[in-house]
Amino acid sequence: MSGGGLLVAGTTSDAGKSVVTAGICRWLVRQGVKVAPFKGQNMSLNSFVTREGAEIGRAQAMQAQAARVEPSALMNPVLLKPGSDRSSQVVLMGKPVGELSARGFFGGSGPAAKPLSGAVSPGRALHGGRQAALLDTVVGCLEELRGSYDAVICEGAGSPAEINLRRTDIVNMGIARAARLPVLVVGDIDRGGVFASFFGTTALLAPEDQELLAGYLVNKFRGDVSLLEPGLDMLKDLTGRATYGVLPFQHGLGIDEEDGLRVSLRGSVRESRTTAPVGEDVLRVAVCAVPLMSNFTDVDALAAEPGVVVRFVDRAEELVDADLVVVPGTRGTVKALQWLRERGLADALARRAVEGRPVLGICGGFQVLGERIEDDVESRAGAVDGLGLLPVRVRFERDKTLARPVGEALSEHVEGYEIHHGVAEITGGEAFLDGCRVGSVWGTHWHGSLEADGFRRAFLREVAAAAGRRFVPAPDTSFGALREEQLDRLGDLIEEHADTDALWRLIESGAPSGLPFIPPGAPA
Repeated sequence: MSGGGLLVAGTTSDAGKSVVTAGICRWLVRQGVKVAPFKGQNMSLNSFVTREGAEIGRAQAMQAQAARVEPSALMNPVLLKPGSDRSSQVVLMGKPVGELSARGFFGGSGPAAKPLSGAVSPGRALHGGRQAALLDTVVGCLEELRGSYDAVICEGAGSPAEINLRRTDIVNMGIARAARLPVLVVGDIDRGGVFASFFGTTALLAPEDQELLAGYLVNKFRGDVSLLEPGLDMLKDLTGRATYGVLPFQHGLGIDEEDGLRVSLRGSVRESRTTAPVGEDVLRVAVCAVPLMSNFTDVDALAAEPGVVVRFVDRAEELVDADLVVVPGTRGTVKALQWLRERGLADALARRAVEGRPVLGICGGFQVLGERIEDDVESRAGAVDGLGLLPVRVRFERDKTLARPVGEALSEHVEGYEIHHGVAEITGGEAFLDGCRVGSVWGTHWHGSLEADGFRRAFLREVAAAAGRRFVPAPDTSFGALREEQLDRLGDLIEEHADTDALWRLIESGAPSGLPFIPPGAPA
């Protein structure tokens, strides 16, 4: 017998679907329920590598941690990684299968995918019958999970009322209807207009889709809930659907977001701990907000350290007072290199290297610090000069490296994950996590390495010494424990502010019946 299920949809992107899904997973597992997360199709540059070597959205990896299960490709069978405003790499069951235009992917008359590797055939998934094949894959993965777990909590994407995409939808009402899932719609009241968003979302759905929409969940509410209750009663009168809870606004819950758009603006600060620094000084970390920035959550472990302030920058003058500059991963290495040069950041990085001031390049950021890049795969730009700060030559291969390496650096154990097409030939320097170090400039392909507590502390001690700062890493900071605390906070939000009895009945019993149809544009 298949386990129960629920689709968490949203009135908009960033309404809180990811964190609500994680919160429900953590609440359920604390009740002894064997639960797994699921997202049929994700669009994100923030990804993760599972132990079997599959690439999935990092949000689903975070949700798997909330559910206390090992992440797998089943939890995110389709991942789209944007390479521009109009095209994305398609990752199917954890492996890249081609590059496709948005129009082509969503069923328009755009070109067929350009295969990336002869080892993986796109088949129907990227040519004729594309969406039908993808829906079959998505439904098959969901059913496999439901056969192994008591409950599967699914996350939607964007809004279920994107009527221009409904015909080809495999992540919102398409999967809900195919799997007969009840749907809970999350609305961000902090943006305003949440009642109109709930009603409008419902009214725009086809009758068959409205049958599955069970109710609503208000997110990010500030103030006295009693002032909101008359509106919730009116919403129920209008739609016939209940509100399953009102979650209060809380800082610091946006863990492992799907993309870097919200942090790519100059001056944005990654939320840091408010604990006082152990030493006399703080450390200032500037992260270059390169185009198509990927896995920007690598710096979260730095922000978790007391006395470390992390901000995203896009101007050379903002590097002047930085004790450490991080050049993060990117889906557009050559584009990021051009961007660094156009904004004067490349020259600023070169000056830092000469002055012995710390720079860390991760994945694509490591590649731009090298001497030469040969790219006939990602940008098709051919041979391009790098910044020349590290003795490295990079050649892009069609096959993508997806790995979970383990090693040692600064006499500390380190684990990470790799996601890259570029293969590095290192001709000098000091070995460093399958990358290299020359003086104060470090480079590695390993994402997630800074989450290793001992290594992070050792690295920050080196940074502080090079920067002349009297900074001391906290001896007891555990990034893993802090992440667990965050996930428990999400579980607490659901347990304390949602109608958990009604929520469990919905998950257990499946799609509701007898709910009224709301004609578009006409209040009931």
